[in-house]
Amino acid sequence: MTAHVGRGRLIVLAGPSGVGKSSVVRELRTVLPELFFSVSATTRDPRAGETHGVDYLFVGPDGFDAMIARGELLEWAEIHGGLQRSGTPRRPVEEALAAGRPVLVEVDLAGARAMKAAMPECVSVFLAPPSMAELERRLAGRATETEAAFARRLETAREEMAARHEFDVTVISDEPRAVAARLVELLVATPHGAHPLHTQESSS
Repeated sequence: MTAHVGRGRLIVLAGPSGVGKSSVVRELRTVLPELFFSVSATTRDPRAGETHGVDYLFVGPDGFDAMIARGELLEWAEIHGGLQRSGTPRRPVEEALAAGRPVLVEVDLAGARAMKAAMPECVSVFLAPPSMAELERRLAGRATETEAAFARRLETAREEMAARHEFDVTVISDEPRAVAARLVELLVATPHGAHPLHTQESSS
Protein backbone atom coordinates (compact mmCIF):
# COMPACT_ATOMS: atom_id res chain seq x y z
CA MET A 1 0.00 0.00 0.00
CA THR A 2 1.15 3.52 -0.75
CA ALA A 3 2.66 5.37 2.21
CA HIS A 4 0.72 8.42 3.28
CA VAL A 5 1.94 11.58 4.93
CA GLY A 6 -0.38 13.81 6.89
CA ARG A 7 -4.13 13.91 6.90
CA GLY A 8 -6.08 12.53 3.95
CA ARG A 9 -8.40 14.56 1.76
CA LEU A 10 -12.17 14.28 1.73
CA ILE A 11 -14.32 14.68 -1.37
CA VAL A 12 -18.09 14.90 -1.09
CA LEU A 13 -19.65 13.90 -4.42
CA ALA A 14 -23.20 14.74 -5.45
CA GLY A 15 -25.20 15.08 -8.63
CA PRO A 16 -28.62 14.35 -10.10
CA SER A 17 -29.96 10.84 -10.58
CA GLY A 18 -28.82 9.41 -13.88
CA VAL A 19 -25.68 11.53 -14.14
CA GLY A 20 -23.38 8.54 -13.74
CA LYS A 21 -22.14 8.73 -10.15
CA SER A 22 -22.03 4.94 -9.70
CA SER A 23 -19.93 4.47 -12.85
CA VAL A 24 -17.51 7.17 -11.74
CA VAL A 25 -17.17 5.67 -8.26
CA ARG A 26 -16.47 2.20 -9.70
CA GLU A 27 -13.76 3.63 -11.95
CA LEU A 28 -12.27 5.70 -9.15
CA ARG A 29 -12.03 2.69 -6.82
CA THR A 30 -10.19 0.83 -9.58
CA VAL A 31 -7.60 3.51 -10.31
CA LEU A 32 -7.14 4.59 -6.67
CA PRO A 33 -7.06 1.36 -4.60
CA GLU A 34 -6.18 3.18 -1.38
CA LEU A 35 -9.41 5.20 -1.60
CA PHE A 36 -11.75 4.87 1.37
CA PHE A 37 -15.33 4.90 0.08
CA SER A 38 -17.79 5.63 2.85
CA VAL A 39 -20.40 2.90 3.34
CA SER A 40 -23.77 4.32 4.39
CA ALA A 41 -25.80 3.09 7.32
CA THR A 42 -29.41 2.27 6.44
CA THR A 43 -32.59 1.20 8.18
CA ARG A 44 -33.76 -1.04 5.35
CA ASP A 45 -33.20 -4.77 5.06
CA PRO A 46 -30.54 -6.18 2.71
CA ARG A 47 -31.58 -7.02 -0.84
CA ALA A 48 -30.50 -10.18 -2.61
CA GLY A 49 -26.75 -10.16 -3.15
CA GLU A 50 -26.04 -7.26 -0.79
CA THR A 51 -23.44 -7.65 1.96
CA HIS A 52 -23.34 -5.91 5.34
CA GLY A 53 -20.34 -3.61 5.54
CA VAL A 54 -19.77 -3.65 1.79
CA ASP A 55 -22.95 -2.34 0.21
CA TYR A 56 -24.45 -0.79 3.35
CA LEU A 57 -24.35 -1.04 7.12
CA PHE A 58 -27.73 -2.64 7.78
CA VAL A 59 -28.46 -1.36 11.29
CA GLY A 60 -32.27 -1.32 11.34
CA PRO A 61 -34.49 1.51 12.69
CA ASP A 62 -33.45 1.03 16.34
CA GLY A 63 -29.76 0.87 15.51
CA PHE A 64 -30.09 3.99 13.36
CA ASP A 65 -31.84 5.86 16.18
CA ALA A 66 -28.99 4.88 18.49
CA MET A 67 -26.39 6.15 16.02
CA ILE A 68 -28.18 9.50 15.82
CA ALA A 69 -28.43 9.74 19.60
CA ARG A 70 -24.71 9.05 20.01
CA GLY A 71 -23.76 11.61 17.35
CA GLU A 72 -22.24 8.91 15.14
CA LEU A 73 -23.58 10.22 11.82
CA LEU A 74 -22.07 13.10 9.85
CA GLU A 75 -25.33 13.42 7.96
CA TRP A 76 -28.54 11.46 7.51
CA ALA A 77 -31.82 11.74 5.64
CA GLU A 78 -35.20 10.14 5.22
CA ILE A 79 -35.73 8.38 1.91
CA HIS A 80 -38.91 7.53 -0.01
CA GLY A 81 -41.13 9.67 2.18
CA GLY A 82 -39.71 8.36 5.42
CA LEU A 83 -39.97 4.65 4.58
CA GLN A 84 -36.26 4.31 5.31
CA ARG A 85 -33.31 6.39 6.47
CA SER A 86 -29.71 6.52 5.37
CA GLY A 87 -26.64 8.28 6.72
CA THR A 88 -22.84 8.62 6.73
CA PRO A 89 -21.07 7.12 9.77
CA ARG A 90 -18.61 9.58 11.30
CA ARG A 91 -15.94 7.29 12.80
CA PRO A 92 -14.80 5.38 9.66
CA VAL A 93 -14.43 8.64 7.73
CA GLU A 94 -12.45 10.36 10.47
CA GLU A 95 -10.23 7.31 11.02
CA ALA A 96 -9.42 7.01 7.30
CA LEU A 97 -8.58 10.71 7.06
CA ALA A 98 -6.39 10.52 10.17
CA ALA A 99 -4.55 7.59 8.58
CA GLY A 100 -3.80 9.72 5.52
CA ARG A 101 -6.16 7.95 3.13
CA PRO A 102 -8.18 9.80 0.48
CA VAL A 103 -11.91 9.56 1.30
CA LEU A 104 -14.99 9.80 -0.93
CA VAL A 105 -18.52 10.28 0.37
CA GLU A 106 -21.37 10.11 -2.16
CA VAL A 107 -24.54 11.88 -1.03
CA ASP A 108 -27.52 13.86 -2.31
CA LEU A 109 -27.80 17.66 -2.26
CA ALA A 110 -29.04 17.85 1.34
CA GLY A 111 -26.32 15.41 2.40
CA ALA A 112 -23.64 17.50 0.68
CA ARG A 113 -24.79 20.59 2.56
CA ALA A 114 -24.75 18.69 5.87
CA MET A 115 -21.29 17.26 5.15
CA LYS A 116 -19.92 20.73 4.38
CA ALA A 117 -21.29 21.97 7.70
CA ALA A 118 -19.91 18.97 9.62
CA MET A 119 -16.51 18.88 7.89
CA PRO A 120 -15.74 22.29 6.32
CA GLU A 121 -12.36 21.04 5.06
CA CYS A 122 -14.04 18.75 2.51
CA VAL A 123 -14.00 19.56 -1.20
CA SER A 124 -17.54 19.36 -2.53
CA VAL A 125 -17.83 18.19 -6.14
CA PHE A 126 -20.99 18.43 -8.23
CA LEU A 127 -21.20 15.94 -11.09
CA ALA A 128 -23.26 17.61 -13.81
CA PRO A 129 -24.63 16.21 -17.07
CA PRO A 130 -23.42 17.70 -20.37
CA SER A 131 -26.95 19.12 -20.69
CA MET A 132 -30.45 18.63 -19.26
CA ALA A 133 -31.45 17.04 -22.55
CA GLU A 134 -28.72 14.43 -22.12
CA LEU A 135 -29.79 13.78 -18.54
CA GLU A 136 -33.38 13.26 -19.68
CA ARG A 137 -32.15 10.83 -22.31
CA ARG A 138 -30.18 8.84 -19.73
CA LEU A 139 -33.10 8.68 -17.32
CA ALA A 140 -35.56 7.72 -20.04
CA GLY A 141 -33.17 4.97 -21.16
CA ARG A 142 -33.71 3.19 -17.84
CA ALA A 143 -37.37 2.59 -18.71
CA THR A 144 -37.99 1.35 -15.17
CA GLU A 145 -40.27 4.06 -13.77
CA THR A 146 -43.77 5.40 -14.21
CA GLU A 147 -44.24 8.69 -16.01
CA ALA A 148 -45.00 10.40 -12.70
CA ALA A 149 -41.81 9.05 -11.09
CA PHE A 150 -39.80 10.11 -14.13
CA ALA A 151 -41.25 13.63 -13.87
CA ARG A 152 -40.33 13.80 -10.17
CA ARG A 153 -36.75 12.78 -10.91
CA LEU A 154 -36.47 15.48 -13.56
CA GLU A 155 -37.84 18.14 -11.22
CA THR A 156 -35.42 17.08 -8.49
CA ALA A 157 -32.58 17.17 -11.03
CA ARG A 158 -33.48 20.74 -12.01
CA GLU A 159 -33.42 21.78 -8.34
CA GLU A 160 -30.03 20.12 -7.88
CA MET A 161 -28.62 21.75 -11.01
CA ALA A 162 -29.78 25.15 -9.73
CA ALA A 163 -27.76 24.59 -6.54
CA ARG A 164 -24.48 23.55 -8.13
CA HIS A 165 -22.98 26.99 -7.49
CA GLU A 166 -22.83 25.94 -3.83
CA PHE A 167 -20.16 23.34 -4.64
CA ASP A 168 -16.43 23.95 -4.74
CA VAL A 169 -15.98 22.20 -8.09
CA THR A 170 -18.36 21.22 -10.87
CA VAL A 171 -17.23 18.46 -13.23
CA ILE A 172 -19.14 17.61 -16.41
CA SER A 173 -19.95 13.91 -16.55
CA ASP A 174 -19.07 12.99 -20.11
CA GLU A 175 -16.84 9.91 -19.57
CA PRO A 176 -16.33 8.00 -16.26
CA ARG A 177 -12.59 7.41 -16.72
CA ALA A 178 -11.86 11.08 -17.31
CA VAL A 179 -14.07 12.16 -14.41
CA ALA A 180 -12.31 9.66 -12.13
CA ALA A 181 -8.94 11.04 -13.23
CA ARG A 182 -10.06 14.54 -12.23
CA LEU A 183 -11.19 13.29 -8.83
CA VAL A 184 -7.82 11.59 -8.32
CA GLU A 185 -6.17 14.97 -8.91
CA LEU A 186 -8.36 16.53 -6.25
CA LEU A 187 -7.80 13.67 -3.81
CA VAL A 188 -4.07 13.07 -4.07
CA ALA A 189 -2.28 14.88 -6.89
CA THR A 190 -2.60 18.62 -6.34
CA PRO A 191 -0.90 20.43 -3.44
CA HIS A 192 -2.98 21.20 -0.37
CA GLY A 193 -4.64 24.56 -0.73
CA ALA A 194 -4.61 24.36 -4.52
CA HIS A 195 -8.17 23.16 -4.97
CA PRO A 196 -10.06 25.35 -7.45
CA LEU A 197 -13.12 26.86 -5.88
CA HIS A 198 -16.44 27.46 -7.59
CA THR A 199 -15.17 26.29 -10.95
CA GLN A 200 -16.88 24.44 -13.75
CA GLU A 201 -14.87 22.15 -15.90
CA SER A 202 -15.25 19.38 -18.43
CA SER A 203 -13.62 16.08 -17.68
CA SER A 204 -12.51 15.69 -21.27
